[in-house]
Amino acid sequence: MNPKIMNISTSKQNKKSLELSWKIKLLYDGDCPLCMREVTFLQKKDGGRGLVNLVDIADNNYNPEQHCGIDYETAMERIHAILPDGTILTDIEAFRYVYEVLGMGWVYAVTKLPVVGKIANWVYGIWAKFRLSLTGRPDIRTIIAGREADKKCSSDTCNY
Repeated sequence: MNPKIMNISTSKQNKKSLELSWKIKLLYDGDCPLCMREVTFLQKKDGGRGLVNLVDIADNNYNPEQHCGIDYETAMERIHAILPDGTILTDIEAFRYVYEVLGMGWVYAVTKLPVVGKIANWVYGIWAKFRLSLTGRPDIRTIIAGREADKKCSSDTCNY
């Protein structure tokens, strides 16, 4: 089963139902305060229907093999979403599809216009590039080194 899936009971029946019912899987950084605001908003809009499978890439149990091979570092570079057929969406397109699935497609509809879409992706690209420093977090190399150290410590090979 996927790592932390938000707003869903952990019973086997609900897990199986979720696996069969989601329309889009959104990979998000659970350590990002702004990302978590968006996730909380999306959870409320989903209302427990399981239409959006929210996967926390910051969870130590995150497994790229379960998510079209998207590793932690790649997922941290920009937003990724996955459709049930394995199609990978990034950037504004990922947000647009999530909002459409939740019945709020109008929010991102204007980004379907080529010029607006390019500008929106450009602005998002700037955000994605600087989001760690803008949210007071260390750079990606430091975060990855910390994750690797945590993994070593969890396997009892930690020397402090």
